[in-house]
Amino acid sequence: MSRKKALFALLAVSMVSLLLHQRGHLNWSKPYFHQNCPAPAPQAKHTSIAFLKTHKTASSTVQNLLFRFAERHNLTVALPMQSCDHQFCYPRPFSARFVHPHTMPPSIVTSHLRFNRSELRRLMPNDTLYVTILREPAAMFESLFSYYNQYSQSFKQVPNGSLEAFLAEPLRYYRHDEKYSMYAHNTLTFDLGGDKDWPASDTAYTVRFIAEVEEVFSLVMIAEYFDESLVLLRRLLSWELEDVLYVKLNMRTPGSKHTLGARLPAKIRAWNALDAQLYDHFNASLWRKLEALGSECVAREVRQLRRARDKLVRGCFQGGLPQLRPAAQIKNKELRPWQPSAKVDIVGYDLPPSNGTTRAGTVGGAGMGIPGGVPQDFCLKLIMPEVQYTRLLLKSQSLRYRRNYPIRAPPPPPLRSAVSRHHLAMPLSRGLLRGTPTLSPQSLPEALSRVARGGLQHPSQRQTS
Repeated sequence: MSRKKALFALLAVSMVSLLLHQRGHLNWSKPYFHQNCPAPAPQAKHTSIAFLKTHKTASSTVQNLLFRFAERHNLTVALPMQSCDHQFCYPRPFSARFVHPHTMPPSIVTSHLRFNRSELRRLMPNDTLYVTILREPAAMFESLFSYYNQYSQSFKQVPNGSLEAFLAEPLRYYRHDEKYSMYAHNTLTFDLGGDKDWPASDTAYTVRFIAEVEEVFSLVMIAEYFDESLVLLRRLLSWELEDVLYVKLNMRTPGSKHTLGARLPAKIRAWNALDAQLYDHFNASLWRKLEALGSECVAREVRQLRRARDKLVRGCFQGGLPQLRPAAQIKNKELRPWQPSAKVDIVGYDLPPSNGTTRAGTVGGAGMGIPGGVPQDFCLKLIMPEVQYTRLLLKSQSLRYRRNYPIRAPPPPPLRSAVSRHHLAMPLSRGLLRGTPTLSPQSLPEALSRVARGGLQHPSQRQTS
């Protein structure tokens, strides 16, 4: 064999050896590893996020993953003052005054609020990315009608709580100025800071409002395409796959849902025409972004997301899928979802008992692990309802705030002399007794005698050590 052929053979063997070596170190399931999937430029995770949590749109699930991301990366989440409950004094327009001082300055805001651009810009960092989520108006309104049936007067006065009756004559029941009227008409528009009662026939207003939303929000997610929306969210924020894993939260039992007949969806869209136009616009916008990414690429990333989510869930629930339970059957009260009324059942999850083990390399210790190797604390927060998680975050962030900004103890009050008013009125006694041990009136003559002999020093004569 010639030297040239030998050199070529050696080079080929070296290349094969190198590839085999690298294969043992490369992650071939890397989320963006696909010749048709454009990989985003490597950069640090984005941590300044304002998520507008809209109502009945799967927004509680998004909020939960943002809460968990904030805890893992030691970020501050803006939380409401206790007087505002777990929302930022909704339905009032958002104000920075509604933010608890122990959660300032924040990196993330994700609790319910009515959008106020100027106040949020005053609160949040300059590089904040704005995200929200919308839901198809017919499905969303059915959920609103069921969930807030005992809150909104527009719903409460409908005979037999009938959605059909309301939609037959909505203006008969709707009161635009009652406290919870925003749940009964164009709720998405209201949450985004718009006028829910503006005539839908005024197309100029709708076009202008949609343009303003598009200018502010970098991503508008769509609940019906939740996983596809997470693909875009993850790329927008340069996050890892583990950062967007979730389980569905704040769901109703089938018995708490109305079945929409063939005609009701059209009636709902007509009554909530502003919301319908918003949804149609941003649903189309979402799919334009997905198409730009490539359908094969999106499908691949959605599959990876679902596989990773199922693996996590099985790790938390002893190899099985979680069973939805009514709140009354959930043993851990920190996992019981809030019930809006006796007419609606919101279901949640309960974790299996811990066996005290944790897979090597994960966070936690004795008593913090569960079967499957996922830390129990992680699983607990994965399924924790909004109200309890908000309370938990406020407690932990308040402790951190007090450590970083300790309150100085006030100076001790001056000691009050036990000397009688008669002796305090004597100039000589007042001058001698300032700073001396407490003396009774009976011992005062002896003290004066000791001063004369030099046995008791005035404070001004004492030496300091």
